[in-house]
Amino acid sequence: MKVVRTTTRVLALASILAALPVQAAPEADPEAEEQAVPVVVDGLTLFRLAGTATDPASQRAQRISERIATAGADESIVPSSLHIAESAAGSEILAGSHRIMLVSDADADKAVASRPILAGMYRGRIVEAIERYREDRSPAVLTRALFAAAAILAGLAVVIGMLVRLWRRLDEVLENRLHRRIHDLRIKSFKLVDAELIWNVLRGTVRTIRALVVLTGCFVAAGLALRQFPWTRGAVGGLVSYLAAPLWTMGGAVAGMVPNLIFLALLVVIVRWVLKLARLFFAAVKTGTVTLGGFDPGWAETTYSLVRIAVIAFALVVAYPHIPGSGSDAFKAISILAGVVLSLGSSSVLSSIIAGYAMTYRRTFRVGDTVRIGEVLGEVEQIGLMVTRVRTIKNEEAVIPNSNILQNEVLNYSAHARESGLILHARVGIGYEVPWRQVEAMLLLAADRTRGMRREPRPFILQLGLKDFCVDYELNVYCDEPRSMLQLYTELYRNVLDAFNEYGVQIMTPAYERDPFEPKIVPRDQWYASPARMDPPDPGGQVAPTAAAAAGK
Repeated sequence: MKVVRTTTRVLALASILAALPVQAAPEADPEAEEQAVPVVVDGLTLFRLAGTATDPASQRAQRISERIATAGADESIVPSSLHIAESAAGSEILAGSHRIMLVSDADADKAVASRPILAGMYRGRIVEAIERYREDRSPAVLTRALFAAAAILAGLAVVIGMLVRLWRRLDEVLENRLHRRIHDLRIKSFKLVDAELIWNVLRGTVRTIRALVVLTGCFVAAGLALRQFPWTRGAVGGLVSYLAAPLWTMGGAVAGMVPNLIFLALLVVIVRWVLKLARLFFAAVKTGTVTLGGFDPGWAETTYSLVRIAVIAFALVVAYPHIPGSGSDAFKAISILAGVVLSLGSSSVLSSIIAGYAMTYRRTFRVGDTVRIGEVLGEVEQIGLMVTRVRTIKNEEAVIPNSNILQNEVLNYSAHARESGLILHARVGIGYEVPWRQVEAMLLLAADRTRGMRREPRPFILQLGLKDFCVDYELNVYCDEPRSMLQLYTELYRNVLDAFNEYGVQIMTPAYERDPFEPKIVPRDQWYASPARMDPPDPGGQVAPTAAAAAGK
């Protein structure tokens, strides 16, 4: 029942579309009016007529068709009573006192026949059309037409039902036998197309074919059913024109675009080969196989991206005149709208992309470098066109727009650490009563006790200033691992505290009111007060304290 209802709705919609009037152009072309136009009654062509300067062919044919239909509907008119009357204008075909049409000398000249013979031929066809008009509307013929249309719809429903069962069977066969045999499309280990995507495309193709078959069946059934009734017989030609006209137009347009399509295809092939050659060249530059003076191999990938953008942009400029529909106003309007939308909505995106390229050529940092960008400290994991990803010391991923990086101060701890090492420093304020030589010796002792520091170059000490209450000393030590600088700082500070406590020297605060009665130091016997514990000595001979849950552990 569902199939029958769907089929009935499709046929009803087709009949409504076919019955829609076709509007004529506002101004008729004189050359078109000289062509013959068919006189049609109930979808059947009787003959063709040409127009005149004052009476266009289309209007003349439409008017005669309406007169014939009016005569057919008037039961008082006997078809055999139609006669021809000669006048100064031509031969008139009359139904009683009502003129149906006038056959002029111009009509006879175009038909290459004498006017009386042509008028007699037209009269005979009009008589047949009136008789057929009445016969097609008789109760017996209408009853047969109704049964025929019902039989056509029933046949269509049966055919669709059989096709549905066949398609279900086909789905089972495809699912059981073909789906399992479809594999990923690969080139060695690289997967080009997923197997599930191939299966979805195949299944979608089968469904499209099914829909086309159903629509074709409904179209044919609608045409056969509409031909059974005189009121809709002319709609069959309308249905055909609705389907054939777009296909014919598209076919003609495609045929006209073949040269441009061939040009575009060749352009795509050439651009692909140029990009492949460029990619191979810059890949060789990146690996060092090809060297360019003053060109950093790290720039190869970014430069290839710029070359690719330039090649594609040039190809688009060349291809634009050959793109189908590029000369139309609609295409130009859409192009302008897309340009406006991109210019208004992608300013931040473009600024980030440009910043990404600028950072590459400025050598701001590389992947693996330890950097500080604003408040973010961590290791660079990825440098993209729009954003840079940094893994912080807390194992967090910071995604920073490249435009923000250009506007902020960037500290790269790894840039010179690869060659000369990174200098870590510790500042202390010591009172004037402590000899500076002793302070420097204790700081160097703390540096020597710190594991992970470089022995060469040797640590060095700077006296930064003579303050009101203390002298500022700065210990500078070289290291090779910027990634571990926070751990190294922690160990260095611990060793500084231990060294000053060991020799009883107080580290001053920034300011105080008077000297304390006792130095603010930790006695050696209190270094491992509970819950701290003493670990075994490290390879350098130093004892490293660690925290424990309980002193007895």
